[in-house]
Amino acid sequence: MRILDTTLFYTQASGGVRTYIDGKRQALLRRGDTSHKVVMPGSRVFFDGDFVSLPAMPLPLAPGFRFPLRLGLWSSIIAGLQPDVIEAGDPYTPAWAAQRAARLLDVPSVGFYHSDLFTLVHHRVGRFLDPGTRAYIKRLYEGFDMVLSPSRVMAEQLHRCGIGEVEVQPLGVDLEAFQPQRAKPNARRALGLSEDQHLLVFAGRGTQEKNIPILLEAMRRLGPDYHLLLIGTGLQPDAPSNVSVIHEFCQTPEVAGWMAAADALVHAGDQETFGLVALEGMASGLPVVCVDAGALPEVVPGDCGRHVRPNDGAAMAAGVRDLFEHDDPAALGRRARAHVETRHSWDAVAESLVGHYRRVLGDHEQPVLASTHESHS
Repeated sequence: MRILDTTLFYTQASGGVRTYIDGKRQALLRRGDTSHKVVMPGSRVFFDGDFVSLPAMPLPLAPGFRFPLRLGLWSSIIAGLQPDVIEAGDPYTPAWAAQRAARLLDVPSVGFYHSDLFTLVHHRVGRFLDPGTRAYIKRLYEGFDMVLSPSRVMAEQLHRCGIGEVEVQPLGVDLEAFQPQRAKPNARRALGLSEDQHLLVFAGRGTQEKNIPILLEAMRRLGPDYHLLLIGTGLQPDAPSNVSVIHEFCQTPEVAGWMAAADALVHAGDQETFGLVALEGMASGLPVVCVDAGALPEVVPGDCGRHVRPNDGAAMAAGVRDLFEHDDPAALGRRARAHVETRHSWDAVAESLVGHYRRVLGDHEQPVLASTHESHS
């Protein structure tokens, strides 16, 4: 099976979508019965093995990202690569190009709703665009032969936009890279911490929806017995003295080392479509204190940490304090590791994805009359 992924989110600056494609790709290639190509934005047309860069315009307000404008070029290049299945990982030009290329080849296209376009527009532009955004999402995703969502909450978002059939496909985590044995030597000494202080960690881009100010407010309330390490979030000038910041992009081994050296992961983001960093923390043997919003409650079981009220620094601080004062964080961390080993290995995710692809290939070869096909998840 020849699988092709296309998305504008495959850049060094991107987070979860690139992690998904890389993890999926490695697992697919281990199988030996699939090939995999990635079409992504770049400054020019460039072929590098299984990776193809196509011209896209730099986005001044989103450094590191490029937006494709040449729909015809993208669709013709994708079609020329002769995939059996085309998957689009964003709701923009690559998605339309994926559909056009699929029609040219008479192969199925799959849309993966990684990015919650509706919520993004609603919060950053305004609710007056809600009807138009819903109509756009409905028109785009109705054009795919299959629609995937990383979580139930995102599937429900698509249902509200008028998309009836959505397959929930949770993401995976690199269990070899993220594990308790990867702890960075002398991490506490490097941060100037004693063994009595509790080390918390969060890793990710410091975008608005991550709600970093909520974590900073929680740390002000928690005081010197707790210390937070922020990785890759950019400069945080308002950070209190019990917060350390690594404000540049870090490679996976560096992030994994810091995580495994911590006592718990905290996450205040209330708009997560999945929340890969929570999985990475759990794989590192950490309990997770997260907000009870977005997809995070689906990713973090109640017996692997704490769920707290969103957008409330006091609630986050109370959840952290309760974890350490009334539970055994190490035991919860072991439970979290066991949970992701069972449910979120990339090999298991790839097996599920191949099942989806085989089904959509079969459906594409044997179309069902529209009047007899009604399916809802």
